[in-house]
Amino acid sequence: MRTATITRKTAETDIRVTVNLDGTGAYDNQTGVGFFDHMLDQLARHSLIDFTIRAQGDYHIDDHHTVEDTGIALGQALAQALGDKKGIRRYGECHLPMDDAQVRCALDLSARPYLIWNVDFTAPKIGTFDTELVREFFQAFSTHGGITLHVDQLHGFNAHHVAEAAFKSVARALRLAVETDPRKADAIPSTKGAL
Repeated sequence: MRTATITRKTAETDIRVTVNLDGTGAYDNQTGVGFFDHMLDQLARHSLIDFTIRAQGDYHIDDHHTVEDTGIALGQALAQALGDKKGIRRYGECHLPMDDAQVRCALDLSARPYLIWNVDFTAPKIGTFDTELVREFFQAFSTHGGITLHVDQLHGFNAHHVAEAAFKSVARALRLAVETDPRKADAIPSTKGAL
């Protein structure tokens, strides 16, 4: 079973994340940050990875710690569930359109975290959610998941559409990367023999 549960508790947040890489995209995400929950639901649904996330944070300050620490815990859960990565496809990519927005994602489950982020929001907030937190989430997720992650906005002016296209694009790329490759199901996808 490619599953994992991560619990992360600090003076700022208390987070529990469970993932199942071989799921159906089922989700039950409750972080206390409405728009962020909506984005996490998209990430689960379109990656076909089951997520259950519970988070409590220092909302009286802002949503930053909750969003970032959820990214940390989710990245750690992904890495743990992947184990030695035997048999995975490793790479994934997606060009995803959503109305006015188009976002391209390419990723490598390389254990070498690196984020390239070329996304510009036209508004500082989506409702009460700070748009800069989208990058903060993906920085934490890529770092702690060991993911080389490139996200590029090709078009878009509506901040909600751009953010949602980014999450869905990463989800679809992740879906490809974590899938088992039937031609090499017993091999690590690297000439080094380890990832």
